[in-house]
Amino acid sequence: MKRIVFLPIAFTLLITGCAPRLAGPPPLIPRQVLFAGPAKKDPQISPDGKHLAYLGRDNRNILQIWSRSLSGQDNKQLTAETARGIQHYTWAYDNEHVIFARENNGDENWQIHTVDIGSGAARNLTPYNGVRSLLVGMAPDQPKNILVAMNLRNRRFYDVYRINIENGETRMVNRNGGRQFWWAADSHLNVRVAAAFAGTIVRDTPRQPWRAVRKWQVAENGKYFGFSADETTFYMSGSHDEAGTLLAIDLASGKETTLSSDPDYDVENVFIHPTTQEIQAVGFYRDKLQWQVLEPSIAPDFAYLEKAQKGEFSIVHPPDESPILYSKNLGRRDLQDRIWIVTYETDDGPVHHYAYDRIAKISTFLFSEQPELESFKLMTMEPVSFQSRDGLTLHGYLTLPARDPTKNLPVVLLVHGGPWLRDRWGHHNIVQWLANRGYAVLQVNYRGSAGYGRKFIQASFKEWGGKMHDDLIDGVNWLIARGIADPAKVAIMGGSYGGYAALVGLTLTPDIFAAGVSAVGISNLISHYNNYPSYWSLFKPRFRARVGDPQKEEELLKSRSPLFHVDKIKAPLLIAHGVNDARVVASESEQMVAAMRQADKPVEYVVYENEGHRQWRPETKFDYFAKVEEFLARHLGGRFEPASAPAGTAAMVK
Repeated sequence: MKRIVFLPIAFTLLITGCAPRLAGPPPLIPRQVLFAGPAKKDPQISPDGKHLAYLGRDNRNILQIWSRSLSGQDNKQLTAETARGIQHYTWAYDNEHVIFARENNGDENWQIHTVDIGSGAARNLTPYNGVRSLLVGMAPDQPKNILVAMNLRNRRFYDVYRINIENGETRMVNRNGGRQFWWAADSHLNVRVAAAFAGTIVRDTPRQPWRAVRKWQVAENGKYFGFSADETTFYMSGSHDEAGTLLAIDLASGKETTLSSDPDYDVENVFIHPTTQEIQAVGFYRDKLQWQVLEPSIAPDFAYLEKAQKGEFSIVHPPDESPILYSKNLGRRDLQDRIWIVTYETDDGPVHHYAYDRIAKISTFLFSEQPELESFKLMTMEPVSFQSRDGLTLHGYLTLPARDPTKNLPVVLLVHGGPWLRDRWGHHNIVQWLANRGYAVLQVNYRGSAGYGRKFIQASFKEWGGKMHDDLIDGVNWLIARGIADPAKVAIMGGSYGGYAALVGLTLTPDIFAAGVSAVGISNLISHYNNYPSYWSLFKPRFRARVGDPQKEEELLKSRSPLFHVDKIKAPLLIAHGVNDARVVASESEQMVAAMRQADKPVEYVVYENEGHRQWRPETKFDYFAKVEEFLARHLGGRFEPASAPAGTAAMVK
């Protein structure tokens, strides 16, 4: 039996241990510094350990892919984007190509490209209009081939194709009958595991039929992590009872073995050896990231890294949604397992990246993501918890401005999207911007937020605009009871589900908030359901189970939809949307604005052409956050940096 070593990444700070407050307000941090995006980000080591790739700004401040030798400064720009910049990429196993994803003005119809690091020659591997492509498989033994899921044959679901990255040859290798939504392939790139809504299905070879090995439990959020070296076992996270569990599933018998578990938190990250496929460590996100080391041979490395730099460290890619990151370990360690790319995150400074040599036990600094921020005073982000009105323990984060005393403050309740995501400790530009302008910032992981176990997810079912919103209000009341919040100066702000929550806040709880900011928010749950993108059609049963059935529960959904409660609004709203949003179509904001104006309610509306649901361009962010800053200053009294229209902004104020 393996010895388990617990390594907390960073100590937990108490509210009473906040950094000293300044006698006067600190200098305004320019929005151009906060929202220009990283100067460099996402370093990745080539499989042979000889080259480093990263995303970095060019002379037009557009993120491109760059490469260099690991030990040198021979930086070479590999891509030539002209507008949005690259956000998602990975190395190919041939050490000669980098694979990246592009979309068109936020439409999320990703296309998979490659670029040769030697010649700079680029190729679009999936040049199909209106088709969404997702990288789902790569293997060291198949360095010139990748697996890509595409909704090419039918826009409602994805088939899996094998594509040669050198010549573009494409062949379908898994035809979807309409029920599969994710896949895992073995070392020969044979698709042998798939996720369906009923559960996990497997097959021994591509010619044999699928068979079920595991049914999903209610409210279970599973993740796939790949095969064992002998390919008889498959690794995934799931829920046993209420615990988050890392499972090894025997593909022949379906027998499940628990490798790691936590009674209260789900598995977030898994650290897998690049060649033996052994599970070496598991990350659970409590208030902060905490690693559970399973393989004793790497315990000294984790102990060294824990002490080497300030903050919490990670050696896997963050759990962000991406069309390219089929593996959270690829690019973070070489196949010889000598070099690890390590990311350190703190709450009061930008993200730093290092290359760690396991043999020499030396960490070499690579870069800071936002060096311009290093000279500014940033505030600490404190984990907090409180009880909901019905007895749940809710967790979140509180960031206070540099004011003394920290009492009776204007507050921004910043609501995360998803809703089945979560807020995390660390560096967040939006949080630092709001704190710098004089606001206390409260972030609540309301029921339904990811990472807190199956029961916490299940508690959110049919509670959009109900108990999920009560959790946010309970957080505000918790701040008021402690004298931190000025009850007359509380705003609610968010994007996507957070934008919906802002609309709910001003319609269903109008006496709580002095202002609201909704970006890409939902105003009508029924029209949102009806306007799902075609490739989300497989997820409609989940909406009906977790949010409500438009056919059977129309009145419930209307009662939780802000559009039908415009008459209750008392406070001003700022609403923003991207024209090309595929997830929450712009008509969700347009119909809300029209209803408010019809009812003579105060609303400001800005629309951004050439933008979608997320990953807005820097010039768009400059314009949007300038408008939000002025709006909040007007209604809450915070500080404001005078705005100037940034070049290239496609903003339409309506």
